[in-house]
Amino acid sequence: MQNTPSLKTCFDELEETNGDDECEAWLSRFFDAKIELARFVATRRGIGRATEYIGFLKGSFNFSFRFKFSDGGPDAIIRFPKPGHTATFLRDEKVANEVQIMDYLSQNTTIPLPRVYSWGFTAESPQQFGPFIIMDYVEGTLLSTFLKKPMERDQEDIVLNPSIDDSKMNKIYRQIADYLLQLSQLTFTHIGAISKDGGTWSVTKRPLTYNMNELVTVAGYSADLFPTSTFDRAGDYLKSVAHEHLAHLWTQRNLADNSEIAQARFIARNRFAQLIPQYCIDDDGPFIPFCDDLRPSNMLIDPETLQITAVLDFEFTNAMPAQFTYDPPW
Repeated sequence: MQNTPSLKTCFDELEETNGDDECEAWLSRFFDAKIELARFVATRRGIGRATEYIGFLKGSFNFSFRFKFSDGGPDAIIRFPKPGHTATFLRDEKVANEVQIMDYLSQNTTIPLPRVYSWGFTAESPQQFGPFIIMDYVEGTLLSTFLKKPMERDQEDIVLNPSIDDSKMNKIYRQIADYLLQLSQLTFTHIGAISKDGGTWSVTKRPLTYNMNELVTVAGYSADLFPTSTFDRAGDYLKSVAHEHLAHLWTQRNLADNSEIAQARFIARNRFAQLIPQYCIDDDGPFIPFCDDLRPSNMLIDPETLQITAVLDFEFTNAMPAQFTYDPPW
């Protein structure tokens, strides 16, 4: 059920264009502030001065600058969520959640994570560019790049390279299986974002999900319709997801091109809601940390040793019904 996003249909092209325009305007200001950001990173990092701008890194939701420092330590990056691609009202919440879950996982698993030097909300950032994370730059090749079959054209589908030796695949897969096993052994009593409350790790905030961000940025969905608290039963959470699907049906203006498609989507959303009481199991837990973006394109690997050097992008990670983790990973 975790992979049933409301937006496996189409985007509202006007909302998407507005978001792209907002992001481009922000990026223009961002590049003009490289020197200011280098000094800011050096101050927050606390050791060595920034000596060189190395380049930028970009993802679906985030944009980073990479800097070298005089102390000879690892390069550092400062990463911001991109306005227009991350809902403005969700950006501070997204970054706070990610920093907390990275801290929790670093204490409770052996999953390799970048070292975080500092982070802060929009109000603390230079020119209020947005919430930020300053962390080590980790060397490595994207695992997705290492695994994919060489392509003649960029438009080709990405597929697993059939010539990779089985022993190499086994070494890589065993590491990922170990990470998933460790995650499956961490349990919580509620569904939502994980944070430290009074020295104890627990679920204290609503679940913030990839779907929620997409509904706002490319469907025109109202923030007032999202849940505002944690859930202590799987059925209640899934009913909330069903409500999002139904509200989405009435929100996005181009969701259906004709009455037949509209009827099919209306029926599918209502059937999803009807199936919850029939098939929802382990209603009262356990609830396990689940990242729906845990995939090869968010992992770095040393191509010589085949050791995974970092797992990235835990921004939409929450304690979720155990079955989300038990499903075959993608």
